[in-house]
Amino acid sequence: MKRKIVTFGELLLRFSKTDHLRLSQGDMFVSKYGGSEANVAVSLATLGDEVEYITRLPPTPIGHAAAMSLRQLGVDTHRVLYGGQRIGTYYLEPAAGMRSSRVIYDRDGSAYYELKPGMIPWREILADASILHVSGITAAISQNAADATFEALDIADELGVQISFDINYRKNLWRYGAEPRQTLKRMLSRCDMMFGDAIEFEYLCERAQPPFTATDSNFEMQMDEYGEWFDELHREFPRCQRWLMGMRNMVASSHHTLTALLWTNGTLLQAPIIDIPDVVDPMGVGDAFMAGLIHALGAFPGDEQLALNYSLAASALKNSIPGDFNLATHDEIMAVVEQRHNKGSLYKITV
Repeated sequence: MKRKIVTFGELLLRFSKTDHLRLSQGDMFVSKYGGSEANVAVSLATLGDEVEYITRLPPTPIGHAAAMSLRQLGVDTHRVLYGGQRIGTYYLEPAAGMRSSRVIYDRDGSAYYELKPGMIPWREILADASILHVSGITAAISQNAADATFEALDIADELGVQISFDINYRKNLWRYGAEPRQTLKRMLSRCDMMFGDAIEFEYLCERAQPPFTATDSNFEMQMDEYGEWFDELHREFPRCQRWLMGMRNMVASSHHTLTALLWTNGTLLQAPIIDIPDVVDPMGVGDAFMAGLIHALGAFPGDEQLALNYSLAASALKNSIPGDFNLATHDEIMAVVEQRHNKGSLYKITV
């Protein structure tokens, strides 16, 4: 049985200041590599899956170091393309106290921005793959990158490869003229499983949902209303068999509660509510959700509730790890899963 997972997107260089300084303060930046689809690849490799990452990087020391950062974490990068002159970057100002986080992108003209259809040997790459994972960001950077994304989806369909999709709507990236919602819906119509946070679901489907405001175990989810909502979504996009929605309440900048819902085969499942009182770095939490689900579906076939709880625990643990990559191991994730007392209970993890 084929188990290789392929992820496709732009690998970025992230810059941030230390000690919660603003971008306008201090003299030094700390750099890390990241990017949604690369984050998924690293998480899967950490969990022991066979995973290959596809992108385009500049043939410079920075580009080669970026690929090396993935290889040393177990990700196959041997078919990464090299070309262009620069790597895409972003600048992160973390949340602190009453101040929200801030992200500034600098991706125009990057090696990935200039990617074109026909550059990537998709038939060769996907010939032994079980899953192709992409996100809304994969198609948001430029028209050429969007065309290359749909080329990959077409060939994956032809070869019978399952498609995993993360909405990943970032409004500041869609600047080349495409209508974001329609492009994302085109991608969603092609996928077999998907992830999004509650806000992204609302944007994509143009329908409000009950707010998630949990601060303790007494919070009750409006499951009947969510069930009707997911049923309606499935009628519009019948190919997608698994809909995973992550839900976060920011009690404070470093104190979050987290849960998730999974719709599958007409059944809506709820994960426990996790209390995270000491958030270290929330970047890449959604990617950890998706990677957790992909891994768990292979590790625990037929147990959708366990797969959901595993996905949530992986995402919760990511909050304890600096940088974009989730380096939580299978044993660490299972330890969090086993802390729960019953489905829908609140339990705390110290991170």
